[in-house]
Amino acid sequence: MKISLKNVLLIGFDVICFCVIDILYYFISRFASYSIPMDDVLQYAANSATLLLMIFAFRLLLGVYSTVWRYTSTSSYFRLILADMFGGIAAMVCSRLFGIYPGIWFFVTVAALGALAAQSARYCYRLLYKRKQCCCQAEPHAAQVRVAIVGAGQLGAFLANELRSNPKSHYRPVCFIDTDRSKIRGNVVGLQVYPEEDVPDLIAAQNISDVIIAISRLSSDEMEKLYHQYENYGCQVKIYDSPIRDGMSMDDGSEKRRVVREFQIEDLLFRKPLSITDWESLEFYRNQVVLVTGGGGSIGSELCRQIAKCRPKQLIILDIYENNAYDIQQELLSQYGDELNLSVVIGSVRDRQRLDCVFRTYRPDIVFHAAAHKHVPLMEDSGSEAVKNNVLGTYNTADMAEKYGAGKFILISTDKAVNPTNIMGASKRMCEMIVQCRTDSKTSFAAVRFGNVLGSNGSVIPLFKKQIAAGGPVTITDKRIIRYFMTIPEASQLVMQAGAMAKRGELFVLDMGNPVQIYELAKNMIKLSGFTPEVDIQIKEVGLRPGEKLYEELLMKSETMSTTPNKMIFIEKDTPLSRSQIEQKLVLLKQAIADDERNGNAEAIKAAFKLTVSTYCDPETVNGKVNPSEGQGLAIV
Repeated sequence: MKISLKNVLLIGFDVICFCVIDILYYFISRFASYSIPMDDVLQYAANSATLLLMIFAFRLLLGVYSTVWRYTSTSSYFRLILADMFGGIAAMVCSRLFGIYPGIWFFVTVAALGALAAQSARYCYRLLYKRKQCCCQAEPHAAQVRVAIVGAGQLGAFLANELRSNPKSHYRPVCFIDTDRSKIRGNVVGLQVYPEEDVPDLIAAQNISDVIIAISRLSSDEMEKLYHQYENYGCQVKIYDSPIRDGMSMDDGSEKRRVVREFQIEDLLFRKPLSITDWESLEFYRNQVVLVTGGGGSIGSELCRQIAKCRPKQLIILDIYENNAYDIQQELLSQYGDELNLSVVIGSVRDRQRLDCVFRTYRPDIVFHAAAHKHVPLMEDSGSEAVKNNVLGTYNTADMAEKYGAGKFILISTDKAVNPTNIMGASKRMCEMIVQCRTDSKTSFAAVRFGNVLGSNGSVIPLFKKQIAAGGPVTITDKRIIRYFMTIPEASQLVMQAGAMAKRGELFVLDMGNPVQIYELAKNMIKLSGFTPEVDIQIKEVGLRPGEKLYEELLMKSETMSTTPNKMIFIEKDTPLSRSQIEQKLVLLKQAIADDERNGNAEAIKAAFKLTVSTYCDPETVNGKVNPSEGQGLAIV
């Protein structure tokens, strides 16, 4: 424990209190009719000194004097009681051993009164501190935002106390709102509790501008209901929850550090991020040499962060774009320093010689293949590049993994590979087939499919933010379009679990919940920015882009779905093609590349995919048949 002047003063105060109580007990017990016979003052002093030493020894041992009492909790008071109880028992034992035992009542009474005095002094100190803080805030309160707290439970009460005691708080709590009839019209930490039906009148009467939701363990449906309910009342709706960074909740796994914050787009999906981390499976990566291709990208960089936590023997980041690779390198070095054996390699998966050199040098045990071109409209115009980077890049990397004895190879795939209607999706489906055909390999191959990733490069969220900041309009392709969403940590954790579970050619799929309508997402983002949709900022339909579906699927209908130990992860496994069949398909794709580059025939790539990927078809055919509002084609709901 760090000894400070405040600790010394507090210990001195407690010693004085103990001595006063001890002296009073001596005189009362000596002169009262029920006094305990004690003729020897030195003997009494010896017992008092023993009790004093034992009590303060246990207080120091249990950290009583390391507590900041103005911010303390019930557990701190409980530790003080335990310390004095154990100190009293220890003093009684020592007294008996030395033959100076005066009786149990001396130890019980003095120890109990000492604990009572110490707790009373600390409680009074807290009250005086809070009163002082409230007096200091008397002037600023006029400028503070008047808020109602939704939830009069323990979490709401704690928030109210914190807002009132914090001199830097921007909020002034004026009441609670709750549905618990036993609390309504009652008083919680000095604030009145009102029912939900009084909210419209309450907002006007109390001049409430903000509402803070402070309820733990809210379901997705409950959160959605509360958000829209109070938003419709004209309030700014905030939440008392853990902060969010890069699409993830900043939760350390124990008790969450909560802050009052704005609703963010992750909250507007109205589902809790799926917890799919299995620490037993993550132990699989400890002391392993792990290679991540495309390690500087959105998913690749998060994979590197998660892998670094597992203390691998070595982590190799391979990326063609040096700026992204440099950013994740500096982040990991700053966080782990020499504790992480990190290597960053600049190179392309299209270059077999470069890949051969990398695999020969590092001999990875596990390969995560995240390098790929993923932008649908761009790949429609540059189909040859999609084949070179996605298809041939995957083929090259898989070959090197087999050649140099990697234990696992995990392909990062996409929901667009299911019944693809564009070149990017068809190329990723071809990548899956390349992985699936290697069932005879000593290397375990698998693929992981998931939907759109919040906050990733090129996703719709950053685009909407830029358009809102510019004053609009916010552009969407079609008001009917729907998409599945997940956070970056969810995607990376799924991939890592798949790596641990992979055996032979599985396709792992995450249950991503219900799909999100992009039009509603755009409206919610505009509202979050403080504007009114279609009034302050327009939402404009621009039509479907080349190769784009109205909906996305996660599963192939022809496949058989099975579960895994994690109920959120499913396995889809169809009949794999043979290696020779894959080689024949690659010949057709290479011929199409040559035709495109020689004659400028972009349609050659689409024609080749129609021959090599049996589920590939034109988007007009799919979009004309399916009404996404009826949920057709959605595989997991």
